[in-house]
Amino acid sequence: MAGTSGIRERAGTAFRRVAIGAAACLWAVQAWAQQAPPAAPSYTMPATQVWDLAADSGEVYRIFVSYPAGKEAEAPEDGYPVLYVLDGNAYFASFAQARWVQEYLPVGKSIVVGVGYPTDEAWDVRRLKDFTAPLLDPPPRQWRALAQYESGARRQFLDFLTGKLREEIGRRHRVDPDRHSLFGHSLGGLFALYALYERPGAFHSIVAASPSMEWNAQGILEDERAFTARLASGQVAGRTSRLMVIVGDRDTDDDPEPARALVERLDRLSGHGLRVRLRRYPEEIHVSVPARSVTDVLRFAFEIR
Repeated sequence: MAGTSGIRERAGTAFRRVAIGAAACLWAVQAWAQQAPPAAPSYTMPATQVWDLAADSGEVYRIFVSYPAGKEAEAPEDGYPVLYVLDGNAYFASFAQARWVQEYLPVGKSIVVGVGYPTDEAWDVRRLKDFTAPLLDPPPRQWRALAQYESGARRQFLDFLTGKLREEIGRRHRVDPDRHSLFGHSLGGLFALYALYERPGAFHSIVAASPSMEWNAQGILEDERAFTARLASGQVAGRTSRLMVIVGDRDTDDDPEPARALVERLDRLSGHGLRVRLRRYPEEIHVSVPARSVTDVLRFAFEIR
């Protein structure tokens, strides 16, 4: 019995030590939790919204919007002008911030719409499908690696931009129906040129930044020639979009020379109502052109000239 009692006493002592140790650990954890700083909240840019919209094709796009929040009553009589920014995941924030801090200026009294994809990445491979004509078969040597991806849905994407998306923006905000503008970079810049050639009056202003004119062995030149012939023969009715082409002189991804030559060719059509300009950034490379161009693009799209 004495032996049993001793065992019980030692077990009880061990239990009390474990309990005390557990209580001490719990107290330490609680004390640390009280002293630790709270997690920093994530940043959300003021006067912005993000939502998804499905095109009639079923493709889902992430739409980013920057607007003069709470100032619908102060909108211009005809409504706010709108700039659609392609590759919205990558570029919307730069344009939205510039619009927001200049809200007291004409460029800030406007709406910026980023058109992107449901992802946290800057770019999505779906842009290849949305921005291009069908890849040639067989594909040019430099594009063979891209043959595994879909391409050639640029007409459907243009339908979405000028149709369902434009209608939804008009439903949510007071907009000027005659002042919709478009910005695209790289393949997005190629698409911007296509939008001008395919539907010359769909946008008030178009900006093609570092357009990838080499796509499909410069197939965009066929679209340009067809557009030029229609414009010169009077087959383009109504107003034609204003065009600004932007290039970086140090761009090794898209040779800036074809873009400069493009502006020279299109400038000869000024007698038919086409207005075109070239903006060069001597120190910029392909990827840095959009950030460098933000204010110039906003002025081109939104300031009344």
